[in-house]
Amino acid sequence: MTLTTVLIVLALVGATTVVGLLWRRSQGTAVRTVDARQGPGGRSTSPSVPSIDLGNDTVSGGTAGLAESDFGTDITFGEHATLLQFSTEFCSTCPATRRRLGLLAEQYDDVHHVDVDLTHRGDLANRFRILQTPTTFILDRHGRITARIGGAPRPGAVEAELAALHSTRSVRSDH
Repeated sequence: MTLTTVLIVLALVGATTVVGLLWRRSQGTAVRTVDARQGPGGRSTSPSVPSIDLGNDTVSGGTAGLAESDFGTDITFGEHATLLQFSTEFCSTCPATRRRLGLLAEQYDDVHHVDVDLTHRGDLANRFRILQTPTTFILDRHGRITARIGGAPRPGAVEAELAALHSTRSVRSDH
């Protein structure tokens, strides 16, 4: 091997490592969606939480939101917030995320957890640009997506988003 080949290989390994570390760092963190109710330019007013735009779909900051009927007949959204989890049959971290989000939703009177299996629902994966599971959307009471979490949520990420929706005032006293 020549010195140039060694340097190219080292540069590629270094670049791949940096990209992998940046991707890993972003996993499990909440990304707020663009919403006209947020700061100037529709961006999140929190500097620690970046914003995303889900495109021209009316669910990402428009007046319309998702409907229970978009996901099936046995789906019920919460009165104040919904933790909408997208899973697949082959996802290894989905069961733990399902348990964690379910337990979290039980702590609130007006928050529901909904798990949608994407194994046979490619249409939903395409519609919401879901490239990994679990992916969790946090919906407000109107069914609008307020945050998106790719991967298993980090501790405190969902709780912080629920607090941002002001649902902490209805914490059940029996837990």
